[in-house]
Amino acid sequence: MSTINIYTDGSSRGNPGPGGYGIILKFGDKIKEISAGFRLTTNNRMELMAVCVALENLNTNKYPIVVFSDSKYVIDAITQRWVWSWNQRQFKGKKNKDLWMRYLPLHEKFNPSFVWVKGHAGHPENERCDELAFKSASENPTNIDETFELEGGSESLF
Repeated sequence: MSTINIYTDGSSRGNPGPGGYGIILKFGDKIKEISAGFRLTTNNRMELMAVCVALENLNTNKYPIVVFSDSKYVIDAITQRWVWSWNQRQFKGKKNKDLWMRYLPLHEKFNPSFVWVKGHAGHPENERCDELAFKSASENPTNIDETFELEGGSESLF
C-alpha cells in the first residue's frame, strides 16, 4: 500500500520572534509544498503548527501517514505519549495548549506515525522544509499567531 509522507520544519528568528514553517507532502509522484510566516511566535510553535497544517491539508485517511520532523519537542511529545497525559491534566503548566488541542483530533483522524530526522544533516526534504520555513520567517511576515500574540507570549490564560 502507498504511504503519504509528510516532511515538516519550523523556524523562528529570535525565540520569540518572526517565525515560519515549511511542509512537503508526498504521495507517489505527487508533491505539494506549503509554507507561511508569522510576525511573532516561537520555534516550537512553528514546528507543531507545521504538523497540524500538514495533516489539515490531507483529503483522505485511506493510506498510512508518516511524518518526518527534526523537532524532538513534537516527536517525543507524541511518540512518548506525553501529550495525552498533558491533555488529561488540561495542559496545566504546559505551553502551546492551543496547538496541541488542534493536533489531537487530527491524530485521531489520521493516526500518523512519526520519524525523527536530524536537522541540518543533508536530508533533502528536511533541508527543503528548513529553506521554506526560514524564508517565510525572514520576509517580514504579517500573519498573526493569535494565541501567542494576544497573550503576550504567555500561555497563562489556559
